[in-house]
Amino acid sequence: MNQHVKPQLNRRAFVIGTAAVGTGLALGLDLPFGGPTLVRAADGSPEVNAWVVIRPDDTVVIRVARSEMGQGTLTGLAQLVAEELDCDWSKVITEFPTPGQSVARKRAWGDFSTGGSRGIRASQDYVRKGGASARMMLIQAAADEWKVPAGECTAASGVITHMPSGKTTTYGKVAEAAATLTPPADVKLKDPKDWKIAGKALKRLDTPDKTTGATIYGIDVKLPGMLNAAIKDCPVTGGKLKSFDEGKIAGMKGVKKVVRVGDTAVAVIADTWWHAKTALDALPIVWDEGENAKVSSASIAKWLEEGLKSGPAFVGNESGDAKAALAGAVKKVEAVYNYPYQNHATMEPMNATALYTADKCEVWCGTQNGEAVFAAVLEASGLPASKCDVHKQMVGSGFGRRGQTDYARQAVEIAKQMPGTPVKLIWSREEDMTHGRYHPITQCKMVGGFDADNNLTALHMRISGQSILFSLRPEALVNGKDPAAFAGLNPGGEAAFGYSVPNLLIEHSMRNPHIIPGFWRGVNVNHNAIYLECFMDELAQAAEQDPLEFRRKLMTKHPKNLAVLNAVAEKIGWGKPAPQGVYRGLAHLNAYASYVAGAAEISVTEGNKIKVLRIVAATDPGYAVNPAQIERQIAGSFVYGLSGLFYGGCTVKDGAIEQTNFDTYNSMRIAEMPKVESIIMPSGGFWGGVGEPTIGVAAPAVLNAYFAATGKRIRSIPLRDHNIGFA
Repeated sequence: MNQHVKPQLNRRAFVIGTAAVGTGLALGLDLPFGGPTLVRAADGSPEVNAWVVIRPDDTVVIRVARSEMGQGTLTGLAQLVAEELDCDWSKVITEFPTPGQSVARKRAWGDFSTGGSRGIRASQDYVRKGGASARMMLIQAAADEWKVPAGECTAASGVITHMPSGKTTTYGKVAEAAATLTPPADVKLKDPKDWKIAGKALKRLDTPDKTTGATIYGIDVKLPGMLNAAIKDCPVTGGKLKSFDEGKIAGMKGVKKVVRVGDTAVAVIADTWWHAKTALDALPIVWDEGENAKVSSASIAKWLEEGLKSGPAFVGNESGDAKAALAGAVKKVEAVYNYPYQNHATMEPMNATALYTADKCEVWCGTQNGEAVFAAVLEASGLPASKCDVHKQMVGSGFGRRGQTDYARQAVEIAKQMPGTPVKLIWSREEDMTHGRYHPITQCKMVGGFDADNNLTALHMRISGQSILFSLRPEALVNGKDPAAFAGLNPGGEAAFGYSVPNLLIEHSMRNPHIIPGFWRGVNVNHNAIYLECFMDELAQAAEQDPLEFRRKLMTKHPKNLAVLNAVAEKIGWGKPAPQGVYRGLAHLNAYASYVAGAAEISVTEGNKIKVLRIVAATDPGYAVNPAQIERQIAGSFVYGLSGLFYGGCTVKDGAIEQTNFDTYNSMRIAEMPKVESIIMPSGGFWGGVGEPTIGVAAPAVLNAYFAATGKRIRSIPLRDHNIGFA
């Protein structure tokens, strides 16, 4: 993309400086906003700074390091840069820099990781400064040409005007000169109340190409002379590949080679992917599945259940003396909930294309973390950073799964056995379903205590189950504790407990089965919100109080939580009679620094057929960069959350995941989708996420409405296990 020389950085130094496979690189962050050395883009256009390239025809190329997987980050980040740049939005296009280019320029584009609803909120400050710095340099270049003070010049829609004389010029005419200037030391950002591009419901930049089919996803990549590979990994995590008989498929059509991939997998390389898959299916393979083959859903459940009763636990939130208060409570309420493994089930299965030679290794793939893939390529290839790169493609859904690098690493290991030939590895749907990184399995026991006046005086929550960080990012554990396990339950921070209870104890008994967990859209918020918000309804019932009023009494010290809850209650008509046969439920939480609430209306026929009629959602993300996209993210999160509630859940038999395709791991259909009404109420002063927070309120709101309709509490999901489905 740029005419730059990469520094020599050896593989060991780079990998050691990398935050494993999850969150990018731990190298120094240097964000160059321009400088006296002119840098040109591949087409020769001047780079004003790392974020902005301006062509002679006034086209503005905005670089976006975060990944686009349907969530709209590409457009949102471009809006923020364009806002500060004061360019003509109709002339904006975007491109992805590569991790290799970024590393060669001391991480010029910052963090590539796109997860945790951080795509915009974690980079908004420096990308806005990139746009503002470029604007100031362009104005200075025009002022220098006119020999006037820069303070007499203004910019709007890509046109610079000298106010006293009325002279004008365009960004494209002064970009070359601007690119040679030293960037300003002091960059002031606009007040969001003055935004003209950011904060507006602009159409997404990536929609036209997706509509016409022009967009290239990882699975679409084609390179000259490319071969295709299909792979089978050991069905049981922790098992190994024992042997395979390649002679049995040697004569099959299109087969080029059969290769071992690490200690656990075998791949067939062929002229087409279908030929590779067909041959792989016919290949006799012997696995050593090991001790984990004895594990089942029942054995995991029993182990987790034991964790609810005894053994050590990490304390995530504590105030007062919950155990003593419960011992002296006038009335106690107790319940046990559980949440299963969930598969990301991305529409585009895992895939990557790799080209390896002794002097170069390149990978083309969709990823949520280009830097993590880059680190994996270095390690798998054995080459230094200056001889590797990763070309990010559009992502055909990620949901957290593509934050991992296993598929890219496999592609490199295969390509190394066919040097000089590009090889595209595509996982079959079955491989994808059974070798995921699953939403962690947990159980939760909750006990609430009341005084004689039906005031909640104590709450004890004990979660037993898996830690994602233990498996994927052990360096992020805090004295052995997984902070992520307490999402939505923390004493403070961006995922805080939204109630004031005098005596509170929330703890986690960490128990890690061999099934590898992962960051599944919404992550721990999904089950924690069900546990807490459904139990709050149980407590309200025991106190013979309205669920909304019961919550309000506990939320006086949590005004932002209360504001979104009140907003959905008012919109849904809480407190007013619902139409005949319609029942309502509520939920709220604080997650990813945003405050969200949901209110559902459902009807139930024959006791087990649910029609989700309507969900009202409110979100306070601090700032709204593109309100229309936030509305779509809310609706999309409900598709994911309700699919998990009704159809999800992965089970384990003989150590392996049983669900192998969409016939056993389903997704909701358009006809099952409720009407979604969004209330976007940014209060300012902080930056919250929008892609994941609202997913957490969908399930508890519907479950609470189901209790209102039937008087039955559902404390485990999916609903299909209770013979409950969509009407």
